[in-house]
Amino acid sequence: MVYENAIIVRLVKLIDSLPEREESVKKGRGRAKKYSEKLMIKALIIMIIRRLYNAYALLSFLQQDDPVVKELRNLLEEKGNFPSRRTWERRLAKLSDNLPDFIGYYGRYLVNLLEVWEEGMEIVSCDSTALKTGGGVWHKKDRENGHVPHTTIDLEANWSKSGWHGWWYGWKLHLAISVGTVSIPLAAQLTTANTYDATIAAELFNQLPSQTRFVLGDKHYNDPELHKHCQNLCRSLITPLPGAYPHSDSGVGLRRLFHKLRSQSIEPFNALFKSIFDWRSRLPFKGLLLSKLFALGAIFLYQLVLLFQFNQNLTLGVGIKPLLRAA
Repeated sequence: MVYENAIIVRLVKLIDSLPEREESVKKGRGRAKKYSEKLMIKALIIMIIRRLYNAYALLSFLQQDDPVVKELRNLLEEKGNFPSRRTWERRLAKLSDNLPDFIGYYGRYLVNLLEVWEEGMEIVSCDSTALKTGGGVWHKKDRENGHVPHTTIDLEANWSKSGWHGWWYGWKLHLAISVGTVSIPLAAQLTTANTYDATIAAELFNQLPSQTRFVLGDKHYNDPELHKHCQNLCRSLITPLPGAYPHSDSGVGLRRLFHKLRSQSIEPFNALFKSIFDWRSRLPFKGLLLSKLFALGAIFLYQLVLLFQFNQNLTLGVGIKPLLRAA
């Protein structure tokens, strides 16, 4: 039937074809989960594509008398059971903490499947990008006095400043992507805006494919502990050196080449990612939990679209925004 060929239906069905993460099949203590992690991911993908930012909005959407919506609802059942609103709320809230591992696992899977690296050029680029909260800003003077001027203020976000964005209030999306024929998100995490990049970097590095040889970062990654961490993983961390320019040491030419590769990969990707989901000005929600859930969920959706394009013999990484608009 026609509705079975709808892009959103095919994207959701594609999740079932993904290999199971080892962590998700291990049996922990306590009662076994009634609904799988993949079912929660399916719901999150639908919510991001259709811009439904809470469980109530999801359930209201699934009640619509539309063949595509009915097919999506069927895909959100397991063994004839459909989760209650409370179950959706509770499980989606917990999902946000598992998404970094989810992204890392399927990032490694895609690198091997899509063969984006040439031998000897296994390069990863790292950076953080600003995401402004959808709530109101809490100015420093009011924060210090414990004064909340109005209820729209996002009390969990924080301030940061960069040379490009200036001051902003919200979050940092920390990213690592492959440098090659196509940019694949390999690791991601979301924190408050005032989190220093180097404190999250090791967490990203641990998610990278084992064949990674070079990790590219800006001056904020030039930390002795991070260099040592990469050496322990048999990788080289390449960052700008401190001091006045121009440098005259023997490695300046190689660092200049790597800096160019980084600026041509991670920076365009950050701009493209925010453009795809219309998050360039501000997020359409507030709070750490929702921001983490949907920002990291959108990174996984980007990975899923790359897999969809690969299966359909489409050009990888091209036309993702119109594809999702048509979903």
